[in-house]
Amino acid sequence: MEVDDLNEQKNENLQEEKIKMIQPTSLKDPKLENLQETLLDWINSTLKAEHIVVQSLVEDLYDGLVLHHLLGRLADVHLPLAEMALSDSAQIHKLEAVLGELDKRLSPTEPKWSVHSVHKKDLLSTLHLLVAMVRHFQPEMELPSDVTVQVVMAEVGAGGIRSRVQTEVLTENRKNSENLTGAEGDANPMEQLLKLDTGKVDTVKQALLDFANANMVGLGLQVSDLEKQFSDGVMLLLLIGQLEGFFVPLHDFTLTPGDHAQMMHNVSLALSFLADLGLQISAIQAQDIVAQDTEATLKVLYALFSKHGRQEEMMSALL
Repeated sequence: MEVDDLNEQKNENLQEEKIKMIQPTSLKDPKLENLQETLLDWINSTLKAEHIVVQSLVEDLYDGLVLHHLLGRLADVHLPLAEMALSDSAQIHKLEAVLGELDKRLSPTEPKWSVHSVHKKDLLSTLHLLVAMVRHFQPEMELPSDVTVQVVMAEVGAGGIRSRVQTEVLTENRKNSENLTGAEGDANPMEQLLKLDTGKVDTVKQALLDFANANMVGLGLQVSDLEKQFSDGVMLLLLIGQLEGFFVPLHDFTLTPGDHAQMMHNVSLALSFLADLGLQISAIQAQDIVAQDTEATLKVLYALFSKHGRQEEMMSALL
């Protein structure tokens, strides 16, 4: 009986395992290499007085020592931790303490890093963490703009391995960010667009409708009512799949949702995809989309449009 329980537990763990990694071809992207070099220079200049030299973002940061020193220099926080952590358990303990303090200051809504991923020398997680640290502690510093990577998302279960490839944003497109951020520096440009007069808001809405239809035509689908047709999450999932070039398995969502719970599941899944892509949707709740809230729906579609659309055309129409 104990053996059966053990096997059942192993199967449950197998079904839950998810793997996320940068595609090997993306590792040779000059933009990614430039970002890594910039972050290395930043770390070394920050820790120069302490005579610490980092040569690899993953090989030199996984044990918590460098991150601990960065925390001290940038936030003046000095934790009572041993300088050197040699065993895995000691390194994990140190990372838990250091990342705990960093997360308090970075306040990530959906952290793209963890103690486990950093300790396992995951480059993607480490890059997300360092970019977030630069943005918070030294916002005046310019990082390479518009750095994206192709990421393999794999799920390992009892039935085998399912995988898809998606684009993940490491740094935003600086030009688009400067052009579309409002005078008040609003984090979400749609907040500013929605403050325009009714005629211009209608222009924005029509542009997003045209954008959605242009990308759904290949599926033989057409959108005429943004709020209503995106409220159950189906159209949104299909649109994301079309734009990002991956297929969402039909068993992951309900193609014809019949109740509120199924709609919430679909929309929540879509929002999780957008978060993985690095798009600004942290303030949007699934229930708002399901409730056909115009502002929330437009913000979600604008997040996709800002990455895949031709923003200059919308801006010229509004000016």
